[in-house]
Amino acid sequence: MERIISRIYDLLKETESLIEFEEQLQLYMYDTFASLVGEVFNQVNKVVKENKQAKNWKVERNDHRNIQFTFGNVRFKRTLMYDENSEANYPLDDWLGIRKHQRYSPLVELKLAELASEVTYRESARILTEWTAVDISHSSVGNILKTVGSAQAEADKEMVLELEESACLPEGKKTDFLYTEADGVFVRSLEKKKHIEVSHGILYEGWNLNGKRVSLENQTVIMTTQPIDQFWAEIQTVAAHRYSLENTQIVSNSDGGAGYSAERFQSAFSQSRFPILHQLDGYHIGQAINHTFGYKKSDLKDEIKKALETLNIDRFILLLDTYESTLEEEKELEKLQKFRTYILNHWDYLGDWRKRVNRSPKAARRLGAMESNQRRISFRMKKRGMHWSKDVAEAIVKVKQGILNGTLREVYLAAQRRSNRKQRKFKQSVRMSYYLNYGNSSSSGVKQASISLHVAHSSALGRLVKGLR
Repeated sequence: MERIISRIYDLLKETESLIEFEEQLQLYMYDTFASLVGEVFNQVNKVVKENKQAKNWKVERNDHRNIQFTFGNVRFKRTLMYDENSEANYPLDDWLGIRKHQRYSPLVELKLAELASEVTYRESARILTEWTAVDISHSSVGNILKTVGSAQAEADKEMVLELEESACLPEGKKTDFLYTEADGVFVRSLEKKKHIEVSHGILYEGWNLNGKRVSLENQTVIMTTQPIDQFWAEIQTVAAHRYSLENTQIVSNSDGGAGYSAERFQSAFSQSRFPILHQLDGYHIGQAINHTFGYKKSDLKDEIKKALETLNIDRFILLLDTYESTLEEEKELEKLQKFRTYILNHWDYLGDWRKRVNRSPKAARRLGAMESNQRRISFRMKKRGMHWSKDVAEAIVKVKQGILNGTLREVYLAAQRRSNRKQRKFKQSVRMSYYLNYGNSSSSGVKQASISLHVAHSSALGRLVKGLR
């Protein structure tokens, strides 16, 4: 402690401004902590090696390894050993949960993946280098993103398989109403003139009002670039794990496009005993009207909207027939026919869902949150000439899903975290007293000493001295 305080004092004298002082102090802090952590890892390696030797493991050699943490590059030794089956292992790597060829700590990898899901690889590398001791290239950021995203994707697949093999549904939360929306967004593929569809679904229990701002209550997100059947299997699995839906009224919303029909929702939430209340998305209805009749205001558009709101199909057909009689161009006739087919095929889903139930919740609103939620994908993955491979696109959306659902850290660290059994065994074998007294040395009895204190007992040094007594 005295050496550290002395070095800080020297830095304060050597630097010309507080900015320079803080920068130099940060570098000193990084070096100090990296050195201390490396020494701790070396000592732990000795203990782990001895435990394995007691089980007849054979020592081959000691190798150095470097791991980049947020506070700096940690260099340490670990022992290569052969187990009872003559297979080579690094016991320290296994205990720490470090993968083969891993160069960055799990926290660094996690933070890089989170950054790369929002900004470019180069910007992610710049931000982390600016604020931590990590030095990384933009290509390494991309590789880490794929690693972290794959962990979330594999966890989702495993959850689907577990539900398929399970004899009964898990016990989940009970709710009277559950709202769900789904849609797809296309991003450019690396293949010429091809696109990748990102299927996007949300589940939520209602709405929270904060003044004029509205947010979704207990929102759960599902995103994937996998085939549409896999997407709906994930939605069904997530819903089954989180909720007990037998007595829940499901209310759904979509644009009715291929893969997002009312029948898909009904199948995914089939555990509910109530028929699903499906609603055609209002935003897409408005887009269809504007695309067919133009974006300028007109009496015809107002009349068509009124006919749709009141579900007056005769009036709607009459308006379309009247407008059709005024058209001469084949292209305009095709647009009108497409609009007619789209609306009539989904006529049963035009009405406000709140009018189709006996009692809707007090704060119930029309559904239609999906379009604003799609910006999570489009802001990162569309425009600016961006093109994506299938695996990178899947990694990004899975990282985003994990962040929004609060599952990414748990899922990613699951494979690297020491199990409870390993942790118990380590605590049994590695005692702090053993670490502090490592090696066989003769005891010279108990020595007593005291530390002179020339500062207030309430100061940091004062509390340290009291803690050592």
